[in-house]
Amino acid sequence: MSKLGVLGGMLLIAGSCIGAGMLGLPIMTGLSGFWPSMIAFIAVWAFMTLTGLLLVESNGWFSKKVNLITMVGHTLGKKGKIACWILYLFLFYSVLVAYIAGIGGIVATIGRQFFSVSIPDWVGSFFFVILFGIVVYRGTRTVDLWNRVLMIGKIAVFLGFVLFGASSVQPALLRHSNPPYAIFALPILVIAFGFHNMIPSLTDYFQNNLKKVRQSIILGGLFALVVYSIWQTLVLGIVPIEGTSGILETMNKGGEATQALVGVLGASWISTLAIFLAFFAILTSFLAQSLSHSHFLADGLKLSYSYKKHEGFLLIVLTLLPPLALAMIYPNIFLHALNFAGGICTVILFGMMPVMMVWKGRYTKKIDSSYRVFGGKPLLVLIFLFALAVAFFQLSYMFNAPYLPHV
Repeated sequence: MSKLGVLGGMLLIAGSCIGAGMLGLPIMTGLSGFWPSMIAFIAVWAFMTLTGLLLVESNGWFSKKVNLITMVGHTLGKKGKIACWILYLFLFYSVLVAYIAGIGGIVATIGRQFFSVSIPDWVGSFFFVILFGIVVYRGTRTVDLWNRVLMIGKIAVFLGFVLFGASSVQPALLRHSNPPYAIFALPILVIAFGFHNMIPSLTDYFQNNLKKVRQSIILGGLFALVVYSIWQTLVLGIVPIEGTSGILETMNKGGEATQALVGVLGASWISTLAIFLAFFAILTSFLAQSLSHSHFLADGLKLSYSYKKHEGFLLIVLTLLPPLALAMIYPNIFLHALNFAGGICTVILFGMMPVMMVWKGRYTKKIDSSYRVFGGKPLLVLIFLFALAVAFFQLSYMFNAPYLPHV
C-alpha cells in the first residue's frame, strides 16, 4: 500500500466517526456549555483512540484475516464469544436502523425541494439501501473509493457552514457553562468517536501492516476531533439554550443540530447546507458500518465474503434487511437508537472487551505481538474504569436515578 492507502484508511476512520452522531452532538452536549463539552470531547476521543489501539494489538496476534468474534473467542472463550455476538448485533443493527431511518426523511426532503417529487420517507429509505447496498456488496476497495468522494462532499458542505455561519456566532453563548450536564454527552460521544468495527477490515486491507492501521486510527480520530470542535463552536455559538429552536426545545423534540440552525437562522442557504451535510454525514457512516458489519457476520458464520459468490449476497441481505424493516416500521427513533447503543453496547464491546482481551492475551496467555500499547496494567485499569463509568451513567439515566442533573 502507498501513502494514499493510509489516506484512504484515515478517511474511512474519519468517515465512520463524522457521521450521523455529529448531527446530535451539539444538542446532547449543549446544556453543559462549550468548554465543559470540549473537555468531554477530548476525554472520550482519548478513550476511544486507546481502546482502538488495544484492538490493533489483539488483531496483531493473528496472521490470517479475522474479525472481532474470532478475536474474542480466542482470548475470552465461549462466554465472551456469546456476549460479543449479542452486543455486536444489537449495537450495529441499532446504528444501521438510526442511519436508515434518518436518511429516509432526508432523501424525501431532497426529492421535494430539488426535484418537486413527493415520496414517503420509507420509500427514500428503501431506495437508499438498495443503491448503496450495492456499493457495500462490492467490498472494501469500492467503499474506500466512494468514501473519498463523499468525504470531499462532506468537507465542502461543512466549510460552507463555517464560511456562512461564522458571522452569526455570538461569543456570549459560548460562555454558558453548566459542567454537571456534560455527563449526558458521554453515550453519544462514544458513538461519535466509534470506528472500532473497522479495524479488522482495515487490517486485512493493509495486509496486516499494523503501523498503517495505527496511523489511520490516530490521524482519522484527530481529524474527527478537529471537525467536531469547529462544529461545536458554530452550533453552540448560534443556537441559544432556551427559546424557539433552542438546545432544550430541540432535545425535547428529538431533533438534531441542523434543524436547530435552520430554526434559529431561518435562511434558505442554511437549510440547503443542512440537508446535504446530514446526507453526507449519514451516508459515509452507513457505508463504513455496513461493510464492517458484513465482515463480522462473515467471520462469525464462517462464510466467504466475496461479491462474486452467493455467500457475499447473503451477507449483505443479513446486514441490511433487518435494519431496513425496523426503520420503515419505526422511523422516528434516530437519537434514541444512537443514545442507547452508545451508552451500553459500545462501551462494553469496544471499551471493556478490548481491555479484557489484551489483559488475557498479554498476562495470562503470554501472546507475543509485533505491537503493544504503552502504559501496561495501570492504563488498562484506567480505561476499564472509564468505560464502567459511562455504562453506569447510561443505566442511571434509563432508570431516572435521582442523583442525576434534571433535564
